[in-house]
Amino acid sequence: MTQARVDGRVQRGNHTRGLVVARAVEIASVEGLTSLSLGRLASDLEISKSGVFGLFGSKEELQLATIDAALRIYVDTVVTPVLDLPAGVDKVWRLCLSWQDYSCGRVFPGGCFFFAVSAEFDAQPGRVRDTLAALSAKWAALIAHTLEQAREAGELTGEVDSEQLAFELIAFMETANANSVLNDDLAVYDRSRAAILRLLRAAATDPALLPATA
Repeated sequence: MTQARVDGRVQRGNHTRGLVVARAVEIASVEGLTSLSLGRLASDLEISKSGVFGLFGSKEELQLATIDAALRIYVDTVVTPVLDLPAGVDKVWRLCLSWQDYSCGRVFPGGCFFFAVSAEFDAQPGRVRDTLAALSAKWAALIAHTLEQAREAGELTGEVDSEQLAFELIAFMETANANSVLNDDLAVYDRSRAAILRLLRAAATDPALLPATA
């Protein structure tokens, strides 16, 4: 078999894998990871079930690949636009706004992909749950680290517990996401932004470093 033929097969396989995973992300954000099946994806994309099975091998591997694809979208949408901003409370605020825009803008049809699928697997031991738990911890750690950077920049008061404040900020974000999806109400994001801004202004050494209103 020539190298060109091998390379062509690899390219076609990668293309098909990308199509399958993209469709899987759409489904999982609304219906959950457990709703994914190799047969359904093959039918939706009009490809053979054996071809899909050959790409993933098992439903669990498909679920993990779907999480990985969603993570890349999440990082590109939420984290990357904020990452290089100067350290300070404004960076924390903008990171929270970036998450809210991602959730409110329905980058994933079902709201926040990770909120949806984490609730699905939080009591189910296994590789999928472990992966989701690790990603949740990394997100919380990123916010806490960004808060610590703001403290080092002299923009957070010394008594602020960064991990506790990160927990509270995430709680407001996730509550807005959950209520907006359940009640089809985007106005809850305004409440969430107002609550987050109030927390950050209370923790800042100078509230004027942040907007007066959300």
